[in-house]
Amino acid sequence: MKRISSFLLFLAALAPLLAASCGKTPDDPVPGPEPTPEPVPVEEWETVSYTASDADFPNPERGFYVASEVFEANGKGIAEASLRAARLQGRTLFLLEFHLKDFVETDISEEYLQTIRARFQSLRDGGAKCILRFCYSNGMDEKDKPWDATLEQVLRHIAQVKPLIQEYYDVILVVQAGFIGSWGEWYYTDNFKDNDSRKVLMEALLDAVPEDRQIELRTPSYKMRLFGYALADSLTREEAHQPTVKARIGGHNDCYLSSANDVGTYNNSNERKYWGAESLYTIMGGESCELTAYCHCEGSEKYNGALKDLAMYHFTYLNNGYHQGVLKRWREEGCMEEIKRRLGYRYVLEEGQFTKAPKAGKPFEIKLTLRNDGFAPAQNPRDAELVLTDASGKVVATWPLESDPRYWMPGEKTAISRTVTLPDGLSGSLTLYLNLPDPCETLHGNPMFSIRLANEEVWDENTGYNLLYHFNL
Repeated sequence: MKRISSFLLFLAALAPLLAASCGKTPDDPVPGPEPTPEPVPVEEWETVSYTASDADFPNPERGFYVASEVFEANGKGIAEASLRAARLQGRTLFLLEFHLKDFVETDISEEYLQTIRARFQSLRDGGAKCILRFCYSNGMDEKDKPWDATLEQVLRHIAQVKPLIQEYYDVILVVQAGFIGSWGEWYYTDNFKDNDSRKVLMEALLDAVPEDRQIELRTPSYKMRLFGYALADSLTREEAHQPTVKARIGGHNDCYLSSANDVGTYNNSNERKYWGAESLYTIMGGESCELTAYCHCEGSEKYNGALKDLAMYHFTYLNNGYHQGVLKRWREEGCMEEIKRRLGYRYVLEEGQFTKAPKAGKPFEIKLTLRNDGFAPAQNPRDAELVLTDASGKVVATWPLESDPRYWMPGEKTAISRTVTLPDGLSGSLTLYLNLPDPCETLHGNPMFSIRLANEEVWDENTGYNLLYHFNL
């Protein structure tokens, strides 16, 4: 950013036992459209229309992030008050940027490793996640050298942090490749001036980071050059969200809307098209670095403007503190609130249809229609399930849905249908909910990590459920 061992062996052995289990297995099929049920006469459906909300509220794995830079070992996590304040402002993301300037020629100290652990744990306790980056230099001048460590030393550092990443990847949204150059942005560098060394580093990171998480590169050309991809190789729906190198590499633009080519982010129009296509299935985020004509809310014949561009590149996150001039412009021109709402996914229920006069022990049909008003879909694994509770709030049944929120695309409507059998012996007042919890065991039951739908009067903050339907048996 442009802002101003033996213990290790033990950790490496222990990490797989502690690592959270998240998401679908690599062999799971790519989800397709929900099967179309047999037509049901209109008079046999109870139809509910839902009211969309314009509120800005916290949701996991999306939105403006808060920067948290760590220069020295202190054993402290992010303060509870800071986590609460961020959430009140609709933010659940932190950039954890670990500066390894004291370890350019040595292994990372255990004290610093424990500081990394404390930061991760505070996120888990406080209902937040992070964008993760490691770097060595906080500037690009001669006085800021060394800008990075040797490849050999970097590989040792990746091996040191791997157990921590494996243990806490449940609270990691995405890992930025980092390590190379000033701020870990891969430009000003002492030791990584060839593609071979950069690819070796990326292969080490891909091994260190669990398959359920992506790694972001600073420009599209890095992914294209290092792994031999061209525009024609852009990810398809069938290739997306698989445990492959191709599907696990996204991008971060840290000079967003700052010039015609975003200060060297793009070399040509094909690279722009490549990121536009890839970012539908990979995580895109970043920050701006200069106030220019390109960052107006609305576009012109010469540039897209922020709203159109954010949608074109499917942005999931942005920096809430930089560039201040750009953020001020968005506030003054009136698009900031829309950007806040639309970063990442924003799922809105439109209509629900339910079997009229349901009976215990009999089939019960549910048809839902929702849309995504966000710039992107959810990008990490996410469960989707129906939850039925009785009058006391006790869960009496749960049914998983085959529909995958990662394929609920921006600007599109999604139809979800499911026929279930109501449990025998049920009676009284019942409530049906849509639950979109985090699939990691460590977070699954925590409502702060569940997705809230952008509708009036559906969210239950105590359970993380979204209300669909009340009925009686």
